[in-house]
Amino acid sequence: QVQLVESGGGLVQAGGSLRLSCVASERRFRSYCMGWFRQAPGKERDFVAATTWTGSKTYYTDSVKGRFTISRDDAKNTVYIQMNNVKPEDTARYYCAAASLSVCSSGYESRRRYDYWGQGTQVTVSS
Repeated sequence: QVQLVESGGGLVQAGGSLRLSCVASERRFRSYCMGWFRQAPGKERDFVAATTWTGSKTYYTDSVKGRFTISRDDAKNTVYIQMNNVKPEDTARYYCAAASLSVCSSGYESRRRYDYWGQGTQVTVSS
């Protein structure tokens, strides 16, 4: 069974940094579009960032541009999101997701385009 497993969440002060990891159970994810989404209590699950597995294209929602960086490590089947200068409004449960590669050309912001999801990791930013 295909699995995505996130880790790295926790409590961090505003202005601090955190790096989330997403390990894919299968090497075939190297041909997928990988995304990070987040969901705060009572809110929709929103797009944060996406990348082709090769890293040739990366995309970010406006609120995290310049602060978050999505990257991957082929050898470890892992996608990361480095979160710098975090803000209280970044508090949410963060989810890793995988979609067919074409999604990275169109539709990467839509959670409905993603086929596989991890269980999420909680990020809490204190002010």
